[in-house]
Amino acid sequence: MDTRTAKCLLLTKVLVADGIMTENERGFLDGAMNRMGLSPDERRRVLNLDGWDDAEQALVGLSNEEKQELVGQLVDAASSDGRLSPLEAQMVKRISAALGVQS
Repeated sequence: MDTRTAKCLLLTKVLVADGIMTENERGFLDGAMNRMGLSPDERRRVLNLDGWDDAEQALVGLSNEEKQELVGQLVDAASSDGRLSPLEAQMVKRISAALGVQS
């Protein structure tokens, strides 16, 4: 799995952690997929959660700086609807720990 798709899958994990993806959160995800240049097929994979369980492992080789930037994006995603739910915050912490980043 390429890192762009893996990053978007992790964003999706955070956005659906509370069981709801709001319109603002969907817009955040769409913007991220656009910025990362995902193809229609890659976008479909993200939206279908294809590779969801492998996304963290695909990113453990990133530099510490890249991992910290990603965690910042995860926090931004979780806050994109104007509030940070406890479930979203918990997911950010879990992903951060899996990547070896202190959040």
